[in-house]
Amino acid sequence: MSTSAALPPPPRPTSGARLAWLDALRGLAAVAVLLEHLLSWFMPALRPYWFNLGMYGVLVFFLVSGYIIPVSLEGRGDVRAFWIGRGFRLYPVYLLVAAIVLVMAVWLPVREQVPRDLAGVLGHATMLLDVLHMGGLADTMWTLSYEMVFYLLVTALFTGGLHRRSGTLAVGFGAVAVAAGLVFSAPLLKGSWPAYVAGAVFAVGMFCLISGKFRVTAAWVLGVTAVLLTVFSSFVPWLGAAILAVMFTGTAIRRWEQGSGRLWPVAAATVLVALAPVWSPQAGWWWVQPGVWFTTIALAGATFAGAMALRERRLPRSLVRLGLISYSLYLLHHPLLKAVSAVAGDVRAMRPAVQVAVSVATIAAAVVLSLLTYRYVEVPMQRLGRRVARRWSQRPSSGDSAYSPPPSSGVSDERSSSFSLPTG
Repeated sequence: MSTSAALPPPPRPTSGARLAWLDALRGLAAVAVLLEHLLSWFMPALRPYWFNLGMYGVLVFFLVSGYIIPVSLEGRGDVRAFWIGRGFRLYPVYLLVAAIVLVMAVWLPVREQVPRDLAGVLGHATMLLDVLHMGGLADTMWTLSYEMVFYLLVTALFTGGLHRRSGTLAVGFGAVAVAAGLVFSAPLLKGSWPAYVAGAVFAVGMFCLISGKFRVTAAWVLGVTAVLLTVFSSFVPWLGAAILAVMFTGTAIRRWEQGSGRLWPVAAATVLVALAPVWSPQAGWWWVQPGVWFTTIALAGATFAGAMALRERRLPRSLVRLGLISYSLYLLHHPLLKAVSAVAGDVRAMRPAVQVAVSVATIAAAVVLSLLTYRYVEVPMQRLGRRVARRWSQRPSSGDSAYSPPPSSGVSDERSSSFSLPTG
C-alpha cells in the first residue's frame, strides 16, 4: 500500500486495461473471501493462519473501491446519476440474497445477531448494518456498511469541492483508527435508536440527493452522520476508521496516478492502519495480532500494486470474468455454505477425499449461481439504472447548488460494483 514518493506517476492506461485489472482484483478478492469461509468450514487443515484470507480479500476490495468510486462520481459530475447507478448496482442482488436467507429460515434459523424488529429492517434498508452494531441476514453484508459510509462521505466532499484531499483524509482516518483503538472498548452509542435516526436521515437525505432539493445540505448531513456512526456506533470503531483510511488510500493512489497528489500520505496511512489494533482492547482475535495483521495488510497492498503495475498487460481471462460476478459471488457463497453444511453434515469430520469433493462442488455451485444472478439480475438492473439516470438527468435540480467541477479525465466505471467490495 506504500510506494516511494520519489517515483513519477505512471502513464495512464487505456480504459479497457484499467477495467480489466480492476475486475481481476475483484475476482481474486472474491475468491479469497470464499476460500476463507469454505476452508474454515470444510477443510480447516488447509486454512492459513499466518495471514487472514478473508480480510486480505476485503482490503483488496476496499482499495479498489477507493481507487474507482470517487472517479466514477467525478466522471459523471452528477450526484443524482451516481446514486441512481449505485442503487441499481447494489440493491437488486442484496435484496435477492436477503430474500433467500429469509426463505431458508424455515429450515435454517437466521443467526441471533440479526434484530427481529424495525431497527433490523432499517439497518438492512440503509446497508449501514455494521456501523449500527447489528448483524446482517448474510454474514458478508457487514462490509457493505463501509462501502455505503464511503459513498456518503465522498458525495459530501464532492458537493463541497473538497474531494481532492484524499491523502489528508487517508491519514486523518488512520489517526482516528489509532485513537479509537486506544480509547474505545465498545460502541458508545447502543440500542435501537441509532438505527431509527439513521433510517430517517437516510430516507430524507436520499430524497434530497435524487430530487436536487437542498442537495449540498443533505449530502453533508448524510456524510457526517455516517462518520459519526462509524466511530461511535460500529462494532469495532478502530476497524471502521481503518477501513475508511484504506479506501481513501486507494483514492490517494489514483490522485497520484493522475498527477494531482503525492504518495507520502499512502505510506503514512498504511503505518497508521497497521498500528490501529496494536494497543486496542478490541483486538483479541487471532487475525489482528501484529504479525498476522501486518502480513495481511502487506499482501493486500502488494497485490494491488502488482495488479496496477501489470494493468497494461493481458490478464487471465478467467480472473477478469470472476471479477464481473464478484458481487454476486461475495454475497451468495455464505448462504450456500450454510445450506451445504446443513445437508452434508460436518464435512470436517469426513475423509480428505470427500472434503475435497464437497469443496470443489460447492465452489462450482457458487460460481454457477453467481453467473446466473449476474446475467439475469445484475446486468438487466444496471441497464435499467442507466436508463433511469438518463431520464432523471433531464430534470432540473433545485435548492442548494452543488459544486460543479471542471471537466474530468476520469472515466466512470458503469460495470464497477461495492466489497469494493466487489462494488468498487
